Formats: sequence, structure tokens, C-alpha cells
Amino acid sequence: MKINEHFINAKHATQAIFLICGLALSSWAPMVPLAKERLGLNDANLGMLLLLLGGGAIFMMPISGILSHRYGTRIVILFSGIIAAITLPLLLMMPNITSMAISLFIFGAAIGTIDVAMNSHGVAVEHGYGSPIMSSLHGLFSLGGLFGSLGLGFLMKLGLQPLLAAVTIALLLIFILLLKYQRLFDLNTERAQIIKEDQKDSAPQKGKLVWLKGSVILLGISCFAIFLSEGAMLDWSAIFLTESRNVDPKLAGIGYASFSIAMATMRLLGDKIVSKLNGRIVVIGGGLIATIGIVLVVAVPYLPVSILGFILLGIGASNIVPVFFSMGSRLKDVPASIAIPAISTMGYAGQLVGPALLGFIAYRFSLHHALLFTALLIFLVAIGYGIGSRKKQSHEK
Repeated sequence: MKINEHFINAKHATQAIFLICGLALSSWAPMVPLAKERLGLNDANLGMLLLLLGGGAIFMMPISGILSHRYGTRIVILFSGIIAAITLPLLLMMPNITSMAISLFIFGAAIGTIDVAMNSHGVAVEHGYGSPIMSSLHGLFSLGGLFGSLGLGFLMKLGLQPLLAAVTIALLLIFILLLKYQRLFDLNTERAQIIKEDQKDSAPQKGKLVWLKGSVILLGISCFAIFLSEGAMLDWSAIFLTESRNVDPKLAGIGYASFSIAMATMRLLGDKIVSKLNGRIVVIGGGLIATIGIVLVVAVPYLPVSILGFILLGIGASNIVPVFFSMGSRLKDVPASIAIPAISTMGYAGQLVGPALLGFIAYRFSLHHALLFTALLIFLVAIGYGIGSRKKQSHEK
């Protein structure tokens, strides 16, 4: 009973960590137009800066796993969270591209570190808690995305200067981290021994390059496309609304907020949805809904319709990746301990690096074309999964 209480406390603390990670990352969204204007950037320059943010995250993701194994996820979450919070206001202060690039790399590295650590911690808590919690954890990350995308603009509407608003958010992040730190448990403690015992029965690794199996690569590429749509909303939705829909920069986060509300709601309901519908319906139907959403955003020059498009994208894309992760854990020829990290890494590359690709497309053609490219990728994922699942069913018959 005592152990259960520890895991209940750890669950609540982990939920708070997912919330503040989403809050920290999404607070960058309404800062993008401010940074672009302050530094006099074109879309290609901005894309390069966004690449630095994603590069920092991907650089630290494997290192975060090593640090978590050696020092425990609790310590890693605390320090990376504090670094992210301290760096956040700097993104509104850097006077040139070089200093901005360094700040974005550090910020991205901190986000990548806490992301891996909190997911590892969440899996451990889920094992000890005795029931699925990962969907709700990611739902709270999306809620954090909502609060972050609106929070900066709201504080500015209250009369705070952008920098002071960012400092306020940073102090809130640090406060929650310090408040919940003691309720997180270290994976090296005796409470985590339950997880270690459960993992003894997992499939052994079959080789260092087993993750290069076609099934893993296909799932990873599919996750890349879906995560890229999330990254597009984070980094480009505010730019699109200010430049194409004449939205006040103080309200530019409304697109990402709409997307986040829809995604958070659907993720919080995700376990029930996937259990009632099969994965094929979730992936194909969700992919088509998301595609329609992006097309509406781009094709119809009215703000309410654009907001509707952001909502449809959030609804459609929300539960596709969990289905792919579940498939990855059940691959016959690849252990889940290898497949899931490989799929996750490729997926997060889409969220963190993909928007830089969209920047180059926007510079060469237009931001409208870049967003339509995202819609095309999601459509191909839905159609490809439908064809693949049908062939598999025919083969089994």
C-alpha cells in the first residue's frame, strides 16, 4: 500500500512535469513573430534558427537517457527544466542572429533532455501504478501547449512588456518544478525495482542495427510526418496568422491554442477512442480529417475557417502516433526496447527539425505551399497505412 501511495504521488508529479514541458515549449510560439521582426529575418533565416532549436533537442535526447540512467530521471528533469525556464526570456533579448542561435540551441537541448527523462519516468510510473497513464500524460503536455501559446499574449494584454511576461512564465515553471520535485522518484530507488523486475522478461536485443528493419523505418517515417504537423503549428501558425490573416501579434497564438485544445481533448479521451475503434480507423480517418484541416487553413481566407482548420488538424492527428507506438511495441522481429526509442527519435525529428524544412519551402515558394506540403505528408501516411493494413489482412487470410 505504501508503494502504491508513492506511485500515486509520482503520477501527479509527472503529470505536472508534462504540463510545464508543454508550457515551456509552446511559449516560444508567440515569440516567433517578435523574434523575426526584431532580428529582421526572412523565412529562410528563421528556418535556420528553428533548425538550431531542433538540433539542440535531438543532440541531447540520447545523452538524456545516459544521464537519467546514471543520476536518475528526477535530477535530470529538475536541472533541464530550470535551464529551459532560464533560457526562455533570453529568446526575447538576444540582439543578433548568433546569440539567438546559441540561445535557441540551449533551449532546445533543455527541452529535449526533459522530454526524454519525463517519458522514461512516466513509463516507470505506469508500470508501478498498474494502469495506462501515458495518453493522459501527453494530453497534459498538450494542455501546457494551450496555456503557453495563450499565456504570453494574455500577460501582454494585461500591460506587461513581452520580456516581463516571459520572465513571469519562467518563474512559474521553476516554482512548479521545485514544488513537484520531491514527489518524483529516482529510478535507482527500491520503488523502481518493480520496473526492473518487469523488464527482465523483455525480448533480448538481436543486434546493434536491428532498428534498421523496414517495419521500424516505416513507422518512424510515419511518425515523422505527424510530428512535423505539430512542429508546423508551433513554429509557423503565428507567422501565418499575422502575415496572411492580419491577426494582431498579441493574439497570434490563437491558432496553436485551438490546435492544442483539440489535440489535448482527443488525447485525454484517446484510450477510450482506440479501444472502441480499431487502429486502422483511427489512423486513416484521423489522417484524412487532419489533411482537410490544413487545406481549410490555407485555402479559405477567413480567420474563423482557419481556426476551424487548426481544430480539425488537432482532432485528426492526436491519436495516430499512439497507434504507431503500440504497433512498434508488438513487432515480431524487433524488441520493443529497440523499436520504440528508434521510432520516437525519428518522430521527434519531424517535430523539431521538420519546421526548418518548411522554412526553406516557404522561402522558395510561400508559407501556403509549406503548409500544403505538410497536408500531403499526412495524407500519404493515411493512404499508405490503409493500403498496408489491407495487404496484411489479405495475407493473413
